[in-house]
Amino acid sequence: MSAEPTSTGSSSALSVFDANAGARAASSTFILGQVMFLVAIALAFAAAGTYIGRNLSFRTAEICWFGTFGMLLAQMFVPVLREGPVGMVWMFALALLLGLGMGPMIAHYATYDSTALYQAAGGTALTVGIMGSYGFATSHDLIRWMRPLFFALLGVFAISLILILIGSGENLVLNLAIYVIVSAYLAIYFQIIRRQATERDVVWIATGVFINIINIFLTLLRIFGNGR
Repeated sequence: MSAEPTSTGSSSALSVFDANAGARAASSTFILGQVMFLVAIALAFAAAGTYIGRNLSFRTAEICWFGTFGMLLAQMFVPVLREGPVGMVWMFALALLLGLGMGPMIAHYATYDSTALYQAAGGTALTVGIMGSYGFATSHDLIRWMRPLFFALLGVFAISLILILIGSGENLVLNLAIYVIVSAYLAIYFQIIRRQATERDVVWIATGVFINIINIFLTLLRIFGNGR
């Protein structure tokens, strides 16, 4: 999904908050709480979807994946889907559909390689904690890297898709590249929260954080489960 910052995100524009740094910090902390609350609910919907969809066929799961991608694209171009009650409902529906798509794969790992599931879950929690804290606390401008990382991620996904189509299987280097890029994206979202986010931005930021958490988990799952 698109997460391009608005023009108020430039480092020079941040000086307008200097006189009210304490108030801005309080506001950022409040918005962070709202974002993470929505992320927690979305993760619960995804977990429910994973359980419900554990017996789906992989072909049906693929349809759910494409449906999720379509919902993300719709959110990019339809403003009402990015904020308010409608945005929240859309986000939770997206999370449920994504969970349905993950159901058969997670069930497979739970049956044949549960260790990889635990490792991926632990690695995801550690990554979110580290990158979220860094993004929220650092004074370095991370937001300017959002567009280059977006194109880098598109390139890596394209290469991965080509490798899958030609039957070459998983590639550790590409999975590591995806992990690094998505983790960096997570830090950027948390910096957006601290520097420029308003309450109108809560839903789309929460959706972005949620999708990045899922991507980190799935990438680590492929890495830890590779070749087992």
